[in-house]
Amino acid sequence: MSLVQFYHESRYLKGNQQVWIILPDLAKNKTPEEFYGSGKKYRVLWLLHGTFGDASDWVRKSNVELYAVERDLIVVMPSALNSNYSNWDNYMMGYSMYDYLMEELMPIVYGWLPASDKKEDNFIAGLSMGARGCIKYAVNFPEKFAGAAALSQIPTNLSNMTEEDFQGDDPFASRLRTSVINAGGLEKYVNSEENTWKIVDMLAGTGKLPKLFFACGKEDMLYQNYTNFKAHAKEIGLDAEFLEIEGLKHEWRFWDQALEKALDYFQIEKHEVSII
Repeated sequence: MSLVQFYHESRYLKGNQQVWIILPDLAKNKTPEEFYGSGKKYRVLWLLHGTFGDASDWVRKSNVELYAVERDLIVVMPSALNSNYSNWDNYMMGYSMYDYLMEELMPIVYGWLPASDKKEDNFIAGLSMGARGCIKYAVNFPEKFAGAAALSQIPTNLSNMTEEDFQGDDPFASRLRTSVINAGGLEKYVNSEENTWKIVDMLAGTGKLPKLFFACGKEDMLYQNYTNFKAHAKEIGLDAEFLEIEGLKHEWRFWDQALEKALDYFQIEKHEVSII
């Protein structure tokens, strides 16, 4: 595969932005002119990292390049700081990560690369914080994606949230607290695009949602949240696939395996890869 480290000045993030992109490589049975001049448009996997990570995580810590080679995928991996893939209007000059992917990165990828913009050719996945972003994009923009894979995270139910839920000094409580402030208060936050549990409830059974895939290691600290949502999904008739793996927790061994399972579930078929 071709691995591109792409830097650009982002209007939505108010500064230079790093994106890692895996592109299909020159086929052994074609000339460069035939391959690069074919006009073919490839399917795209938008792949999101977790808290404390960046655009390089999936390439450095998983087999995503192999999966992309086997399935002829373009894989787009943006850096998102610890933003929760949300807009942060009050962060320095502003850092609109939620808008960035849809309004800036997608036009770049579709306009400059051999990437298909058709719904049936676009998929989104992520781990932990990236899974939270994946869910948010999938349920708020279901017309954009054929499938969404949330690894080690499930839709967030904000409806019963109180101020006591984001007290404390740990980084995650601090981020939630500042998220509420950034949204303009608890009521606005609860009624925003962040309340993915509520949005899933509204859209379940309508046929509007992409194919949904949720996965969690059975030793993950978030496994109880996962099982609670799995039961809720059954109650509301949500059409989704659920995967648990014994002995694994919030870790790369799990995310690597689960990503390949998700690509299988989305029926992104493999093809024979020539090594000669």
